[in-house]
Amino acid sequence: MDPLTLDALDRQLAHALQVDGRAPFSQIAAVLGTSDRTIARRYRRLRSAGALRVVGLPHAAALGHVDWLVRMRCTPDAAVPVAAALARRADTSWVTLLSGGTEINCITRTRAHADESELLLQKLPRTPRVTAVTAHCVLRAVAGTSGWPGRTAALDPDQVAALSPEPEAATPPGEPVTLSTADNQLLTALAKDGRASNPALAAATGWSETTVRRRIEQLRRGNVIYFDVDVEPALFGHTAEAALWLTVAPAALTAVSRALAAHPQIGYAAAITGPANIAGSVICRDLDELYEYLADGIGSLDGVSRAETAPIVRRVKGAGTLLVP
Repeated sequence: MDPLTLDALDRQLAHALQVDGRAPFSQIAAVLGTSDRTIARRYRRLRSAGALRVVGLPHAAALGHVDWLVRMRCTPDAAVPVAAALARRADTSWVTLLSGGTEINCITRTRAHADESELLLQKLPRTPRVTAVTAHCVLRAVAGTSGWPGRTAALDPDQVAALSPEPEAATPPGEPVTLSTADNQLLTALAKDGRASNPALAAATGWSETTVRRRIEQLRRGNVIYFDVDVEPALFGHTAEAALWLTVAPAALTAVSRALAAHPQIGYAAAITGPANIAGSVICRDLDELYEYLADGIGSLDGVSRAETAPIVRRVKGAGTLLVP
């Protein structure tokens, strides 16, 4: 298929990987009623085309880290190079160009108690062409934590149950996990390829394959790492994306958050600090659907006093490590 499009089996594969990013192809094939070879071929095709990638990532809180949403306004000639510089950093994700190329959004991660040399804004690119910078602490993810609904609608409940790993144990709040050097090497490899083979991960860490397999399971069960799928919404027929900021009355914050979690147009949303106390991404089929969602979906929510949107014109980096040719 050229240009690349997704058929029904591709969509099922993407959904299956969202359920369990490291599920064996044999298990996925059995659930989808096809062959291992077909599933492996489909995955390699999508992966090599840059259309789909599984990434393994740590939860911020488990490591004693904090995520920040950073908004940068800049002159049009500065947006692309500044975004590229941000994308190359290991501590950034979801670097996007907004508003026709005059604004950059990204998520950056810091230690919860950083010293002066690690202050957040000191780490950002410095240029007079950046005209404004604001940083907002991410307090809690409220929607999209299991993947954008547009890519998680291809499997029925029985298929999802057959692919789901055993539920992770509820971990009570405690001291942040301390990672070893080999753990960090493991996470670095998984951020590039969440489906990296156990032999490849063993080579990266110096562990045996058995130790790699056991350690990944420990980190998953301890809610230290999770697996996500990077995929372009346009491949699902959704071509209108926008960043969204909502100003919500504090008493309505929980109710609005629960409502957003049920909206299929919301790719992700989180409660944040600042004048707007919820930020998220909206994914629609076209601009007309985006208008209808803002007017009817957001407009119907009690407690929302202000809504700001900015079209996403380019995603420079997703959840995982930027892959530089």
